[in-house]
Amino acid sequence: MKKIIPFLVGSFLVVGAVGCQDTAKTSADSPNTTTENVEAPDAQTAEQIKNDATSEVRRDQLNSDIRAREQRNNVTGGDADRTDGDLQSEVRSKLEANLPASKLSVEAEDGAVTVAGTVPTEEQLQRIEPLAKEIKGVQSVKVEAKVAPAQPAS
Repeated sequence: MKKIIPFLVGSFLVVGAVGCQDTAKTSADSPNTTTENVEAPDAQTAEQIKNDATSEVRRDQLNSDIRAREQRNNVTGGDADRTDGDLQSEVRSKLEANLPASKLSVEAEDGAVTVAGTVPTEEQLQRIEPLAKEIKGVQSVKVEAKVAPAQPAS
């Protein structure tokens, strides 16, 4: 029994660490990596994504998630290095809440954030970098996203 408990705890930590390596995405059909090309959504899908992202409940959830992570960071010293996973998640939340109908993936490494995918307008494309830099710990932002307006349903 004394040997199995450390084994189970260790296994849980390994599985948890592997599970945290995914790219953060603003929608389920966003690209899986920042190097993957993505097509513009059809008009109906874009409208559904927009409705979800602009709902008050979803916006409150996203902002609450960002605040909770920032508070946790402040408890650990305030200027502690942010983990890549925290940066990915917070930037994704920020973009999802502020750029409706976008299909973006976010990757972070040592404070450098890469955002790829599509947004429906040039205005949203220009907002990616400033929004990402609002997150504490983001040192640089590389925007590989492109404008792709929603396509009419076929």
